[in-house]
Amino acid sequence: MARGDKDEDRLVEPEGEAAPNPVWFKPIMIGLMLIGLVWIIVFYLSGQALPVPSIGPWNLVIGFGIAFIGFLMTTRWR
Repeated sequence: MARGDKDEDRLVEPEGEAAPNPVWFKPIMIGLMLIGLVWIIVFYLSGQALPVPSIGPWNLVIGFGIAFIGFLMTTRWR
């Protein structure tokens, strides 16, 4: 059986413009990057005693992790 042109039209969907980000997206993105930066700055300025004294150098991992999530969000920003 031969396929008609109508079958091919149904398989190809036109691409529309991507929907804009929600209002909360940009403040959360920037906020996460700033919170991560502040976390790292506090860690260094406090002589590696703050923000969470019991985990020591893992504070750097937490700070960079928070900032990294913010940077990952920039890839989805429209």
